[in-house]
Amino acid sequence: METAEFIDTLRDEGTLLADAAGSAGLDAPVPPCPGWRVRDLLAHTGAVHRWATGYVAEGRMEREPLDPAVPDDPELVDWYRGTHRRLTEALVAAPADLTCWFFLAAPSPLAFWARRQAHETTIHRIDAEAALGRDPSPLDTGFAADGVDELLTGFQARRRAKLRTDRPRTLRVRATDVPGGAREWLLRLSPEAPTAERDASGEADCTVTDSAADLYLALWNRAPYERLSVTGDDALVELWRRTAKIT
Repeated sequence: METAEFIDTLRDEGTLLADAAGSAGLDAPVPPCPGWRVRDLLAHTGAVHRWATGYVAEGRMEREPLDPAVPDDPELVDWYRGTHRRLTEALVAAPADLTCWFFLAAPSPLAFWARRQAHETTIHRIDAEAALGRDPSPLDTGFAADGVDELLTGFQARRRAKLRTDRPRTLRVRATDVPGGAREWLLRLSPEAPTAERDASGEADCTVTDSAADLYLALWNRAPYERLSVTGDDALVELWRRTAKIT
């Protein structure tokens, strides 16, 4: 996906998030995020938007902590809409050669922040819809496959990842409905941080197969794992469920 497509997705997803949050009410629990209410969801996502905007709009070169300050409840939904709008505007206005801090491998800082915030917002839009008591709005297949890719090759490849095994094991993830053919990722697990290889051949100890959207929802812990097709050692799926949980 191109950076402009991620920005368009971010714009749409933030609107859906705010609409669902407003309809659910600030006191509604958020089932995928135990202990959170909608106010916590808005506060977190808005703070992340504000944090990202600082890097994009100001070219900040060092990691900075999130600012936890948020307005009182009556203003919270509108405040979130404002932080979302300012982030989107900053990404649109940013030069292609933007230089700033970012934390996962990407073609450029601008590409990173557009992609990361599009997925951040989509995941939390799904949370807001869960608080409203409804199934998530549909996901674009290509975007869902990209989110699986970011999770496997980005987040789970970090040194802080907890997905480890005491001996070498392999887990294949296969999305069946991506235009142009299936997409596959092979995770190599060990006592060290996982590594992920795109479209790798060879045998795997466990293979998880489904549509890109269902993989996106399950692997980001927004849908039951039971809906996935699993062959081989399903203990690796249980290991993912326990150690790779992202809320």
